[in-house]
Amino acid sequence: MVTRALYQQIWRELAIDKEMVFLAGPRQAGKTTLGKIIAKEFSTSVYCNWDIPQDRIRLLHNPSFFEEVSRRDASPPLVIFDEIHKYHDWKNYLKGVYDRFHEDYRFLVSGSGRLDIYQKGGDSLAGRYLLFHLLPFTLAEIGDQRRMFDEFITEPLSISMDQAVSLRETWTTLEKFSGFPEPFLAGRSTSYNRWSTTYARQLIREDIRDLTDVKSVGAVETLFHLLPSRVGSPASYAGLARDLGVSPVSVQNRLGLLERFFLTFSIGPWSARIARAILKERKVYLFDPPRIKDPGARFENMVALELFRAMTNWNDLGLGTFSLHFIKNKDKQEVDFLLARDNEPILLIEAKLSETIPSSALRKFQTDLDVPAVQLTVVGEGFRLFSNGLRKILVAPAWAWLARLP
Repeated sequence: MVTRALYQQIWRELAIDKEMVFLAGPRQAGKTTLGKIIAKEFSTSVYCNWDIPQDRIRLLHNPSFFEEVSRRDASPPLVIFDEIHKYHDWKNYLKGVYDRFHEDYRFLVSGSGRLDIYQKGGDSLAGRYLLFHLLPFTLAEIGDQRRMFDEFITEPLSISMDQAVSLRETWTTLEKFSGFPEPFLAGRSTSYNRWSTTYARQLIREDIRDLTDVKSVGAVETLFHLLPSRVGSPASYAGLARDLGVSPVSVQNRLGLLERFFLTFSIGPWSARIARAILKERKVYLFDPPRIKDPGARFENMVALELFRAMTNWNDLGLGTFSLHFIKNKDKQEVDFLLARDNEPILLIEAKLSETIPSSALRKFQTDLDVPAVQLTVVGEGFRLFSNGLRKILVAPAWAWLARLP
């Protein structure tokens, strides 16, 4: 049984400092289940889901409906608002609830829309909540090999081959069925195929249609279906615009919608101390990697998702300002990922299906930036360390190194 212990700990850390916590993430990633797990830590809890008509009517008729619950002791009850952002006046409602009741209740607000886009100056909720993200299962979450954060930052090339067989099996399961709980736990191709066929269609035709002013839902859906063949290369707005018969600005806006609703995520280029670096294009990845047919692109997407999960959690916990990038110059030399902390590079990561010798681009950019470097592969029973000047490059199976991400 996967208990989502990683995210329970993030909740506890944030709940120490703020009575209202927001939980955002992809649809069907397990937010409702996590809310129920968190509720077990409270003697009394109340659950309200805006998508359930009875709950919606109850809230509209009595905005402080949770006062009616019978408490078991004097401790503050937990009130869970699920998908409340679909209520047109949700921010003002939560502001009023927080200001009136935060001393006597604890609040968990969850949603599949990007709740974090509202963290802006002038927001009526500013200063009243903290936010964290729940993502689909990743290897590091369920592999039970995660390192302490300080240890990883100090020694990012450290690796262990313990539990190699089970970690490789888990990696293969993620590759076949994604990390979304329903198809992952089912573990059958037929279950994944049924789930995948309906997932994006429902999200685009329901959530995006209902919560935005997008005029052509079909065009957004078509763009999403084009993206699996583009993973691994910087997204060309002009190229996608030609394929869709729209303007590059329209493509950019539609990509923003897909990212806002957690169908995709993207990373930007790193240019500091990189000669002739490209500056504008972004690389787009999916939260559902099995959609990608090309093995190399699918592998890169899986690595990206593991790194994105770690970076997102570290930011949510306030451990620093982390960002994920790629490097590419006009000479077409490229490294897939660069992890930065407070706008300073700290680690290079290259994804290669079967190449066990460090790429020339990885060597070059490591020399330019003077940071540790890792080249991840699918093949191999062990790892290797290569010298590159005064630095080292670790070449290792992805499932062994990624399982240890904090």
